[in-house]
Amino acid sequence: MSLNSVNTNVGAMIALESLNRTNSDLAATQKRVSTGYRVADSTDDGAAYAVAQSVRSVVGGLTTANQQLGNVQGLLSTTQSGLNDISNTMASMRDVLVSLSDGNASTTTRAQYQTQYKSLLANIKTFLQDSNYGGKSLIGNFATDPYKATAVNVVRNEAGATYGIVSYNGSGLYASLALLSAASTAVAIAALTKGGNFISHSDTVGTQLNTVGSEITYVSNQIKFNSNRIDALNQGLGALVDADLAKESAQLQSLQIRQQLGTQALSLANQAPQTLLSLFK
Repeated sequence: MSLNSVNTNVGAMIALESLNRTNSDLAATQKRVSTGYRVADSTDDGAAYAVAQSVRSVVGGLTTANQQLGNVQGLLSTTQSGLNDISNTMASMRDVLVSLSDGNASTTTRAQYQTQYKSLLANIKTFLQDSNYGGKSLIGNFATDPYKATAVNVVRNEAGATYGIVSYNGSGLYASLALLSAASTAVAIAALTKGGNFISHSDTVGTQLNTVGSEITYVSNQIKFNSNRIDALNQGLGALVDADLAKESAQLQSLQIRQQLGTQALSLANQAPQTLLSLFK
């Protein structure tokens, strides 16, 4: 092919091809700089993008699970607080029952102790009824309660696996304690005897406190574990799709210079056929 042709400008074609490659590389680099991603969509690297989307889905599921666990953590903390107050109040009620078991107590003194016991019993009911969180309760269950005590299955991970939170029949506790509100000496003694109603219920409240404490620990550890997984997954995701902005910045400047030079080279190549006109003067 003749280099001195007005029909085919070889130099301009080569310069244009080089400039197009530079412009394509520049567009790709600008995309990485503007998005911050080496793989912003499936056109950049289909396989890597598919893996990245899968990882993002797992991270989203874990984040949602932690939100649910955080919600039940509030319910458990509220329940623990209520049970702790109940336990402390029952300790005071036990003191009253000890006083009622004294056969030498006068009728007036006994009536005063019974009044004190009923006041403490009213506190127990309040603690049971008010220990609700987010529309749920683990220890209520009175007929008039808006929130009935029910077991809760909370999602603990991205796969939808659940962890069961048990409930406790607080109304049953209250009913048994209420029977002692007019305790005679014999009844008070029986209630305080090993295996008696009061001692048994006091032990049950302690057991429930231990259970709730274990559930709080489990939920807290699960939230921490999920958070650590999220951090690890995000770190791996970053290594897979994030752009090296320092490298891309240097590349951007280089390509901008190449673009300018390529434009000048194309301009010069387009001027070459003009020299042929001088041969006809």
